[in-house]
Amino acid sequence: MNELETIVLSRDIDAHGLRSGDIGAVVHVYDGDAFQAEFVTGDGNTIALLDLTIADVHSMSEQEILHARKLSA
Repeated sequence: MNELETIVLSRDIDAHGLRSGDIGAVVHVYDGDAFQAEFVTGDGNTIALLDLTIADVHSMSEQEILHARKLSA
């Protein structure tokens, strides 16, 4: 993973209302297999800033389409 890379969640993270397929961005890369990712709403408000590993996400591919959904309350 590289900083500012677009990523896609591979699993739900219920504690933050995130679902598999949600899109985020890498904001910091740690040594090894870990990085910090940010997930935001359509108006730019951060809803989660999480430490993740490559097992939690995949890089956005050219063959994927963006999708919007309402954030669960």
